[in-house]
Amino acid sequence: MKAFYKSFEAFTELAKVDPISIIFRYLLWLMLLPPLSSLIGAANFGWRLGANEPLMMGPNSLILINVGYFFVLLFGLVTTAIIGCWMAGTCGASESLGRHFALITIVAQPLAIASIAHLFPDVLVNVLILIPTLIWSMYLLYKGIPIALDTPPERVMPRDIWQMAGRSVSESA
Repeated sequence: MKAFYKSFEAFTELAKVDPISIIFRYLLWLMLLPPLSSLIGAANFGWRLGANEPLMMGPNSLILINVGYFFVLLFGLVTTAIIGCWMAGTCGASESLGRHFALITIVAQPLAIASIAHLFPDVLVNVLILIPTLIWSMYLLYKGIPIALDTPPERVMPRDIWQMAGRSVSESA
């Protein structure tokens, strides 16, 4: 949770500690929060997609959709970390896969917490909440890469651009 109010300290801690502890302490909960919020919200209220009546689905459909949602999030996390490791050599950054997983875990915290908006599954409400948190996550990524991955300052900007582009593509899937 330090990423919200003390992001510099969170990334400094990541650079010093074993990244595996951060992954297991936060990752599972952060990855379960969006699908669980979506499941609870859609089961109770249905999805409001702009029509007069909400879209209601049966329990089996909701479970299948939210299990798929979890696996899409997992795929996005894994591919972002692997692509980050692959690009690390070109930017002089740390090539530790665990450190990349931990970095993405910290950067994704605002998005995971904001996914509580899925409890009220209205598309407009979710967009209005998730866009500012996406901006906050990109800011964390920009500030966190040089600290957590020991990237030389003169080589940070090209890496950030590619990482943000890859992250945006993987999260929009």
